[in-house]
Amino acid sequence: MRLVTYNISSCRGTDRCFNPARTASVLRSLKADVLALQEVEHRSVNGQDLLDYLAYQTGLVAIPGPIFLRRSLHYGNALLTRAKVLQIRRHDLSVLRREPRGAIDVDLKWRGQKIRVVVTHLGLRSRERRFQIQQLLNLGLTPDGGRTVLMGDFNEWWPWSQTLRWLRREFGRCLSPFSFPACYPIFALDRIWLHGHRRLLTLGVEASSLARVASDHLPLKAVVEW
Repeated sequence: MRLVTYNISSCRGTDRCFNPARTASVLRSLKADVLALQEVEHRSVNGQDLLDYLAYQTGLVAIPGPIFLRRSLHYGNALLTRAKVLQIRRHDLSVLRREPRGAIDVDLKWRGQKIRVVVTHLGLRSRERRFQIQQLLNLGLTPDGGRTVLMGDFNEWWPWSQTLRWLRREFGRCLSPFSFPACYPIFALDRIWLHGHRRLLTLGVEASSLARVASDHLPLKAVVEW
């Protein structure tokens, strides 16, 4: 299974241009089976919602998870997948007086196996992230015999932080290539945590010239054998 997490920065590149076609080109090049997106702005692109446009351009099924809801703007997480969708849950991880945050929690069927995929984008302050990770861990993400992927933009740049220690205790070690900023990555903000897998075959960032300009984050990709 090819997994990708990617903060698309509302399809605004490092050149500050809104260019969904460019973002779609990066997504297609990744050939992902499960693609976690953050900072998806639900706006019209040629008469289509942006997420529907990206789904059409990649041939994947879209699952929206907007967390910032106003009359003029829906904004948040999303998941694109070619796997069969069994069940969808959405969780509010918001902290009072901070930017709304949330998670998409989906059961997928992949080659006869059930895979749980959780997509999130955590807050900018350490107190927020501690609360949000505790909320996620309270969902029981790593049951015996279960197969789980937790991925997204964790906004955690300090490798010895309490939130990452909690996640390592639950999921084990997580290799984390630098993915931010895209032009010269020095922080591992984007992560893919795995439970119940046989082997992690590859893990790395997509650092093509197009990816370096399409967003301020690079896509983080993994190939997993279940």
